[in-house]
Amino acid sequence: MHDVFVMVIIIVSVSVAGGVARDYLRTQRKVDENAGNANELEAELATLRARVEILEEIVTDERYELRKELNQL
Repeated sequence: MHDVFVMVIIIVSVSVAGGVARDYLRTQRKVDENAGNANELEAELATLRARVEILEEIVTDERYELRKELNQL
């Protein structure tokens, strides 16, 4: 009778440990995928920042302002 309880406890423990290990591995896989996405997003952000800097230069350029005033006439 005592052996049956020990066997049940072992089975439950192994099942719980397997579930925890499975969830841990799934989480690690998602973390790795998100790290790759973060690198892509950082590269895209750098590109967008460069484009905004160029647009700021164009808009603040005196020649652009002069053209704008001439077009309004």
